[in-house]
Amino acid sequence: MTTLDDTIALLGELVAYPTVSADSNLACIGALADRLENVGARVEVMKSDCGEKANLYATLGPDVQGGILLSGHSDVVPVEGQAWTADPFTMSTREGRLYGRGTCDMKGFIAACVAMAPALAAQIKTRPLHFAFTYDEETGCLGAKSLAEQLKSREILPSLAIIGEPTSMRVVEGHKGCCEYTTRFTGRGGHGSDPAAGVNAVEYAARYIARLMELRESLKDRTPPESRFEPPWTTINTGSLIGGFAHNVIPAEAEVQWEMRPVVDADAQFVRTEMQRYISDILLPAMQEVAPESAITTETIGDTPGLMPATHGEAAALACALTGSNGGALVPFNTEAGVFQQLGIDVVICGPGSIEQAHKPDEFLEISQLSQCLAMLERLGPRL
Repeated sequence: MTTLDDTIALLGELVAYPTVSADSNLACIGALADRLENVGARVEVMKSDCGEKANLYATLGPDVQGGILLSGHSDVVPVEGQAWTADPFTMSTREGRLYGRGTCDMKGFIAACVAMAPALAAQIKTRPLHFAFTYDEETGCLGAKSLAEQLKSREILPSLAIIGEPTSMRVVEGHKGCCEYTTRFTGRGGHGSDPAAGVNAVEYAARYIARLMELRESLKDRTPPESRFEPPWTTINTGSLIGGFAHNVIPAEAEVQWEMRPVVDADAQFVRTEMQRYISDILLPAMQEVAPESAITTETIGDTPGLMPATHGEAAALACALTGSNGGALVPFNTEAGVFQQLGIDVVICGPGSIEQAHKPDEFLEISQLSQCLAMLERLGPRL
């Protein structure tokens, strides 16, 4: 059996674990841990607080600084409401493509790393190779953040990392952060014929959105001169406004779901500070003047740092050498890369498959992409 055959077979096994973010990933992580232990890796399975999920962190080679980390997330998005032509958790092969939930995003990369582990282990001399397979990336990079908390107190960390998100094997050096919030408004209901007697939560939510839109425009003036992102400034998007149920009723509750994609952390702090000031100085006093029980609360749904492009980074140079690429790109989607970068690790993103296939029905990974990934990992061996 060739390494490609072994990788495809392992990918089929991984796809068969329905590791949707709402469910457990323990069986999948256990299978990966067994494979890595069998090639001599020092394996740690780090369970979440709920005990139903786990990260895997494993090391091949000496226990020294300067290692290389290969990382991917084990969770996948749901399949409900999608028109799949076959069982999404039974991998199938058609016309050079591997179909199944997670083939592209991103169990293909994980399968390639683990299938190559025996060959890589045999080549390690001075530089360790680390593996990190996480949970709940799709719901806020929760697993990576938990892993980072556990790793930051250690004296020995990898010096660089390759995150195998689907980039069509392009080397990606950066992406914006992703901050998602739900802001809830509690006013006082009443009859629509007397608006002044109540506190219309929907109207205050609309004023909140209007302020977000004002800040969205002002963020353009804060664009860093060196920004290579598209668009180059921090963006804000209002995803939904929920509230009210009849024409003639003053709604007592409303909810705004919104996000921003900061180019730099300072922009995110600027928006949060300005919105809190607007609540404290303008909206809430007006609401509580009529109804003292009025309230505005904001829940952080996800707050993931961006990956800031590094100048002359070792990770980008290595990935370009391994893939034959001439330079790194930037992408609009968010990954776990920024979490690892905050540990002081030099990080790039490079993995098999196209992001265009991720999260969609009949998700697939081109076998040719998997072959390119294996070739990249094969070239990594002599550098260990």
